[in-house]
Amino acid sequence: MDIRGLAYVVAETTDLARWRTYAEGVLGMSTTPSPDGGLYLRMDERQFRFAIQPGLRDAYVASGWEVLGQAGFDAALATLEGAGVDFVLEDAAFCARRCVQQAASFRDPSGNRHEVVWGFQSDFERFNSPAGVSRFVTEGIGMGHTVLPAPEFAKTAAFLKDVMGFAVSDIFNFRPPGTEGVVLPIHFLHCNNGRHHSLAIAGFPVESGCVHVMVEVEDMPEVGRAIDRMRAHRVVQSATLGQHTNDRMTSFYMRTPSNFDIEYGYGGAVLDWDEHIVHEFTRVSLWGHDFTVSQQQLLNQDA
Repeated sequence: MDIRGLAYVVAETTDLARWRTYAEGVLGMSTTPSPDGGLYLRMDERQFRFAIQPGLRDAYVASGWEVLGQAGFDAALATLEGAGVDFVLEDAAFCARRCVQQAASFRDPSGNRHEVVWGFQSDFERFNSPAGVSRFVTEGIGMGHTVLPAPEFAKTAAFLKDVMGFAVSDIFNFRPPGTEGVVLPIHFLHCNNGRHHSLAIAGFPVESGCVHVMVEVEDMPEVGRAIDRMRAHRVVQSATLGQHTNDRMTSFYMRTPSNFDIEYGYGGAVLDWDEHIVHEFTRVSLWGHDFTVSQQQLLNQDA
Protein backbone atom coordinates (compact mmCIF):
# COMPACT_ATOMS: atom_id res chain seq x y z
CA MET A 1 0.00 0.00 0.00
CA ASP A 2 1.06 3.58 -0.60
CA ILE A 3 -0.10 5.10 2.69
CA ARG A 4 0.55 8.84 2.92
CA GLY A 5 -0.19 9.47 6.58
CA LEU A 6 -2.36 9.04 9.65
CA ALA A 7 -5.59 10.68 8.55
CA TYR A 8 -7.66 10.34 11.74
CA VAL A 9 -8.26 8.26 14.83
CA VAL A 10 -11.54 7.02 16.26
CA ALA A 11 -12.24 6.71 19.99
CA GLU A 12 -15.21 5.63 22.09
CA THR A 13 -16.39 7.34 25.25
CA THR A 14 -18.98 7.04 27.99
CA ASP A 15 -18.85 10.81 28.55
CA LEU A 16 -19.07 13.05 25.48
CA ALA A 17 -19.30 16.21 27.56
CA ARG A 18 -15.98 15.39 29.21
CA TRP A 19 -14.35 14.83 25.82
CA ARG A 20 -15.73 18.14 24.51
CA THR A 21 -14.31 20.03 27.47
CA TYR A 22 -10.96 18.24 27.14
CA ALA A 23 -10.74 18.82 23.38
CA GLU A 24 -11.61 22.49 23.48
CA GLY A 25 -10.15 23.52 26.82
CA VAL A 26 -6.97 21.43 26.94
CA LEU A 27 -6.02 20.25 23.44
CA GLY A 28 -7.23 23.48 21.85
CA MET A 29 -9.22 21.72 19.12
CA SER A 30 -12.65 22.81 17.92
CA THR A 31 -15.61 20.41 18.10
CA THR A 32 -18.74 19.83 16.06
CA PRO A 33 -21.46 17.16 16.35
CA SER A 34 -20.96 14.06 14.20
CA PRO A 35 -23.77 12.13 12.45
CA ASP A 36 -23.59 9.21 14.93
CA GLY A 37 -24.32 11.46 17.89
CA GLY A 38 -20.65 11.87 18.74
CA LEU A 39 -18.05 14.57 18.20
CA TYR A 40 -15.65 15.57 15.48
CA LEU A 41 -12.45 17.19 16.73
CA ARG A 42 -10.89 19.58 14.26
CA MET A 43 -7.23 20.64 14.22
CA ASP A 44 -6.80 21.91 10.64
CA GLU A 45 -8.86 22.36 7.46
CA ARG A 46 -10.10 18.76 7.55
CA GLN A 47 -13.64 18.13 8.81
CA PHE A 48 -12.12 16.13 11.65
CA ARG A 49 -8.96 14.40 12.86
CA PHE A 50 -10.48 12.73 15.93
CA ALA A 51 -13.90 11.08 15.74
CA ILE A 52 -15.31 10.48 19.22
CA GLN A 53 -18.27 8.13 19.27
CA PRO A 54 -20.61 7.44 22.21
CA GLY A 55 -20.43 3.95 23.67
CA LEU A 56 -20.22 1.68 26.67
CA ARG A 57 -16.47 1.94 27.19
CA ASP A 58 -13.62 4.44 27.14
CA ALA A 59 -11.18 3.18 24.52
CA TYR A 60 -9.42 3.61 21.20
CA VAL A 61 -11.35 2.17 18.25
CA ALA A 62 -9.52 2.63 14.94
CA SER A 63 -6.70 4.27 12.97
CA GLY A 64 -7.52 5.89 9.62
CA TRP A 65 -4.84 5.76 6.91
CA GLU A 66 -4.95 7.89 3.77
CA VAL A 67 -3.96 7.04 0.21
CA LEU A 68 -3.73 9.62 -2.58
CA GLY A 69 -6.81 8.73 -4.59
CA GLN A 70 -8.94 6.10 -6.28
CA ALA A 71 -5.98 4.32 -7.89
CA GLY A 72 -4.16 4.09 -4.56
CA PHE A 73 -7.29 2.78 -2.88
CA ASP A 74 -7.85 0.13 -5.56
CA ALA A 75 -4.21 -0.92 -5.20
CA ALA A 76 -4.68 -1.22 -1.42
CA LEU A 77 -7.70 -3.48 -1.92
CA ALA A 78 -5.76 -5.62 -4.37
CA THR A 79 -2.95 -5.94 -1.81
CA LEU A 80 -5.40 -7.05 0.89
CA GLU A 81 -6.99 -9.57 -1.44
CA GLY A 82 -3.61 -10.90 -2.53
CA ALA A 83 -2.55 -11.38 1.08
CA GLY A 84 -5.79 -13.14 1.97
CA VAL A 85 -6.81 -10.45 4.47
CA ASP A 86 -10.45 -10.42 5.54
CA PHE A 87 -11.60 -6.84 4.94
CA VAL A 88 -14.87 -4.92 4.66
CA LEU A 89 -15.54 -2.45 1.86
CA GLU A 90 -17.57 0.00 3.90
CA ASP A 91 -20.97 1.28 2.74
CA ALA A 92 -22.08 4.81 1.87
CA ALA A 93 -23.39 5.56 5.36
CA PHE A 94 -20.04 4.66 6.92
CA CYS A 95 -18.15 6.75 4.36
CA ALA A 96 -20.44 9.70 5.09
CA ARG A 97 -19.54 9.44 8.80
CA ARG A 98 -15.84 9.41 7.90
CA CYS A 99 -16.30 12.21 5.32
CA VAL A 100 -14.55 10.19 2.57
CA GLN A 101 -15.30 8.75 -0.86
CA GLN A 102 -14.43 5.15 0.02
CA ALA A 103 -13.17 3.20 3.01
CA ALA A 104 -12.06 -0.34 3.73
CA SER A 105 -11.56 -1.73 7.22
CA PHE A 106 -9.60 -4.72 8.53
CA ARG A 107 -7.64 -5.89 11.57
CA ASP A 108 -3.98 -6.72 11.98
CA PRO A 109 -2.84 -9.94 13.72
CA SER A 110 -2.99 -8.24 17.14
CA GLY A 111 -6.60 -7.15 16.58
CA ASN A 112 -5.99 -3.45 15.92
CA ARG A 113 -8.58 -1.99 13.53
CA HIS A 114 -7.27 -0.08 10.50
CA GLU A 115 -9.27 1.92 7.96
CA VAL A 116 -7.82 2.83 4.55
CA VAL A 117 -9.57 5.80 2.93
CA TRP A 118 -9.38 8.31 0.12
CA GLY A 119 -11.08 11.53 -0.99
CA PHE A 120 -11.81 13.58 2.13
CA GLN A 121 -14.57 16.13 2.13
CA SER A 122 -13.44 19.56 3.28
CA ASP A 123 -14.95 23.01 3.44
CA PHE A 124 -11.41 24.44 3.81
CA GLU A 125 -12.67 26.64 6.59
CA ARG A 126 -9.78 28.09 8.55
CA PHE A 127 -9.05 26.27 11.81
CA ASN A 128 -10.06 28.41 14.77
CA SER A 129 -8.85 27.07 18.10
CA PRO A 130 -11.09 27.84 21.10
CA ALA A 131 -7.91 27.92 23.24
CA GLY A 132 -5.93 30.11 20.84
CA VAL A 133 -3.62 27.40 19.43
CA SER A 134 -2.03 28.93 16.35
CA ARG A 135 -1.59 25.77 14.28
CA PHE A 136 -1.20 22.01 14.45
CA VAL A 137 1.47 20.54 12.15
CA THR A 138 -0.32 18.25 9.69
CA GLU A 139 0.27 19.45 6.14
CA GLY A 140 1.74 16.69 3.98
CA ILE A 141 2.75 14.47 6.91
CA GLY A 142 -0.55 13.41 8.50
CA MET A 143 -2.11 14.36 11.81
CA GLY A 144 0.68 12.84 13.93
CA HIS A 145 1.34 9.30 15.04
CA THR A 146 -0.32 6.50 16.96
CA VAL A 147 1.25 3.78 19.11
CA LEU A 148 -0.68 0.51 19.20
CA PRO A 149 -0.41 -2.68 21.26
CA ALA A 150 0.91 -5.74 19.44
CA PRO A 151 0.92 -8.84 21.66
CA GLU A 152 1.35 -10.88 18.45
CA PHE A 153 4.41 -8.81 17.74
CA ALA A 154 6.24 -10.73 14.98
CA LYS A 155 3.07 -11.40 12.98
CA THR A 156 1.87 -7.81 13.38
CA ALA A 157 5.23 -6.32 12.39
CA ALA A 158 5.32 -8.50 9.28
CA PHE A 159 1.72 -7.56 8.39
CA LEU A 160 2.37 -3.84 8.73
CA LYS A 161 5.47 -4.04 6.55
CA ASP A 162 4.50 -6.68 3.97
CA VAL A 163 0.81 -5.78 3.57
CA MET A 164 0.37 -2.16 4.65
CA GLY A 165 3.71 -0.97 3.32
CA PHE A 166 5.23 0.56 6.46
CA ALA A 167 9.01 0.51 6.97
CA VAL A 168 11.05 0.51 10.16
CA SER A 169 12.42 3.86 11.28
CA ASP A 170 13.99 2.73 14.57
CA ILE A 171 13.82 0.01 17.22
CA PHE A 172 13.61 0.14 21.00
CA ASN A 173 13.78 -2.91 23.28
CA PHE A 174 11.99 -1.93 26.48
CA ARG A 175 13.23 -3.58 29.67
CA PRO A 176 10.63 -2.82 32.37
CA PRO A 177 12.15 -1.68 35.68
CA GLY A 178 12.19 -4.40 38.33
CA THR A 179 12.13 -7.27 35.85
CA GLU A 180 14.96 -9.58 34.98
CA GLY A 181 15.37 -10.74 31.40
CA VAL A 182 12.04 -9.28 30.19
CA VAL A 183 12.40 -7.47 26.85
CA LEU A 184 9.38 -5.89 25.16
CA PRO A 185 10.04 -4.83 21.55
CA ILE A 186 8.80 -1.51 20.17
CA HIS A 187 9.14 -0.73 16.45
CA PHE A 188 8.72 2.78 15.04
CA LEU A 189 7.35 2.74 11.50
CA HIS A 190 7.07 5.32 8.74
CA CYS A 191 4.91 5.50 5.63
CA ASN A 192 5.25 7.66 2.52
CA ASN A 193 5.90 10.98 4.25
CA GLY A 194 8.74 12.55 6.20
CA ARG A 195 7.53 12.00 9.78
CA HIS A 196 9.98 9.88 11.77
CA HIS A 197 7.06 7.58 12.54
CA SER A 198 3.34 7.64 11.83
CA LEU A 199 2.83 4.34 13.63
CA ALA A 200 4.57 2.40 16.36
CA ILE A 201 3.78 -1.01 17.78
CA ALA A 202 4.58 -2.23 21.28
CA GLY A 203 4.87 -5.91 22.19
CA PHE A 204 2.39 -5.93 25.05
CA PRO A 205 -1.39 -5.62 25.52
CA VAL A 206 -3.01 -2.29 26.42
CA GLU A 207 -6.52 -2.26 27.88
CA SER A 208 -7.59 0.96 26.15
CA GLY A 209 -6.38 -0.29 22.74
CA CYS A 210 -3.74 2.41 22.32
CA VAL A 211 -0.60 3.55 24.12
CA HIS A 212 -0.76 7.14 22.87
CA VAL A 213 -1.52 9.45 19.96
CA MET A 214 0.86 12.30 19.18
CA VAL A 215 -0.20 15.74 17.96
CA GLU A 216 2.29 18.46 17.09
CA VAL A 217 2.12 22.26 17.40
CA GLU A 218 4.34 24.80 15.69
CA ASP A 219 6.39 26.18 18.57
CA MET A 220 7.47 25.56 22.15
CA PRO A 221 5.25 28.22 23.77
CA GLU A 222 2.20 26.31 22.49
CA VAL A 223 3.43 23.23 24.36
CA GLY A 224 3.88 25.27 27.52
CA ARG A 225 0.40 26.77 27.26
CA ALA A 226 -1.03 23.27 26.85
CA ILE A 227 0.70 22.21 30.06
CA ASP A 228 -0.94 25.14 31.83
CA ARG A 229 -4.36 24.17 30.45
CA MET A 230 -3.83 20.54 31.47
CA ARG A 231 -3.12 21.61 35.03
CA ALA A 232 -6.01 24.07 35.11
CA HIS A 233 -8.42 21.31 34.05
CA ARG A 234 -6.83 18.78 36.46
CA VAL A 235 -6.07 16.32 33.70
CA VAL A 236 -3.80 13.43 34.70
CA GLN A 237 -0.29 14.01 33.37
CA SER A 238 1.33 10.79 32.15
CA ALA A 239 4.85 12.09 31.58
CA THR A 240 6.70 15.33 32.25
CA LEU A 241 8.17 17.57 29.56
CA GLY A 242 11.12 16.01 27.75
CA GLN A 243 12.78 15.43 24.40
CA HIS A 244 12.87 12.06 22.65
CA THR A 245 16.06 10.56 21.28
CA ASN A 246 14.66 9.13 18.06
CA ASP A 247 12.33 11.75 16.59
CA ARG A 248 13.66 14.72 18.63
CA MET A 249 10.11 15.67 19.67
CA THR A 250 9.90 17.93 22.73
CA SER A 251 6.67 16.94 24.42
CA PHE A 252 4.65 15.93 27.45
CA TYR A 253 1.96 13.26 27.88
CA MET A 254 -1.51 13.40 29.39
CA ARG A 255 -4.48 11.06 29.71
CA THR A 256 -7.55 11.39 27.48
CA PRO A 257 -11.14 10.64 28.56
CA SER A 258 -10.84 7.40 26.51
CA ASN A 259 -7.93 6.16 28.68
CA PHE A 260 -5.12 6.39 26.16
CA ASP A 261 -2.55 9.17 26.26
CA ILE A 262 -1.97 12.21 24.10
CA GLU A 263 1.61 13.21 23.43
CA TYR A 264 1.55 16.97 22.86
CA GLY A 265 4.75 18.12 21.23
CA TYR A 266 6.86 20.38 19.05
CA GLY A 267 9.85 19.99 16.74
CA GLY A 268 9.49 16.43 15.47
CA ALA A 269 12.04 15.28 12.91
CA VAL A 270 11.11 15.21 9.21
CA LEU A 271 13.49 12.83 7.45
CA ASP A 272 14.87 11.91 4.03
CA TRP A 273 14.36 8.13 3.89
CA ASP A 274 17.04 7.72 1.26
CA GLU A 275 19.57 8.90 3.86
CA HIS A 276 18.10 7.62 7.14
CA ILE A 277 19.98 4.84 8.92
CA VAL A 278 17.86 2.53 11.12
CA HIS A 279 19.22 2.02 14.62
CA GLU A 280 18.27 0.62 18.00
CA PHE A 281 18.17 3.37 20.58
CA THR A 282 18.70 2.51 24.24
CA ARG A 283 17.26 5.63 25.85
CA VAL A 284 13.73 6.94 25.29
CA SER A 285 14.61 10.57 25.93
CA LEU A 286 17.57 12.93 25.87
CA TRP A 287 16.11 14.61 28.96
CA GLY A 288 12.85 14.68 30.91
CA HIS A 289 9.83 12.44 30.21
CA ASP A 290 9.36 11.10 33.73
CA PHE A 291 6.64 8.48 33.21
CA THR A 292 6.17 7.91 36.97
CA VAL A 293 4.47 11.27 37.43
CA SER A 294 0.96 9.86 36.90
CA GLN A 295 1.47 7.29 39.66
CA GLN A 296 2.38 10.06 42.08
CA GLN A 297 -0.70 12.08 41.07
CA LEU A 298 -2.97 9.11 41.72
CA LEU A 299 -1.33 8.50 45.10
CA ASN A 300 -1.88 12.15 46.02
CA GLN A 301 -5.55 11.91 45.00
CA ASP A 302 -6.00 8.83 47.23
CA ALA A 303 -4.24 10.43 50.21
